[in-house]
Amino acid sequence: QVQLVESGGGKVQPGGSLRLSCAASRIIFRIYTMGWYRQAPGKQRELVATITNIESTNYADSVRGRFTISRDAAKDTVYLQMNSLKPEDTAVYYCNAHLGPNDHWGQGTQVTVSS
Repeated sequence: QVQLVESGGGKVQPGGSLRLSCAASRIIFRIYTMGWYRQAPGKQRELVATITNIESTNYADSVRGRFTISRDAAKDTVYLQMNSLKPEDTAVYYCNAHLGPNDHWGQGTQVTVSS
């Protein structure tokens, strides 16, 4: 069974920063495209950022320039560094591992941006 273990959510003031982490099993980390998605109350889940196993990245327009996705092969972990956070970034953030028809999801971690 694929496990994606997320950590790092919390509450932060506008303009602040948070870093999310997602630990995966080695075989998943080495082969799958890893990504972060988010879902705000009353809205559909949306792509935030993805990174392939050769470190090609993709970002949603709404976060480009503020968020950075990266991966640490030694720790089988993918990170999402979130800077200049805005209230509209408030959502549950989900780690995703994708390969062909296969999608695996973490349990989600809450990020709240509020003063």
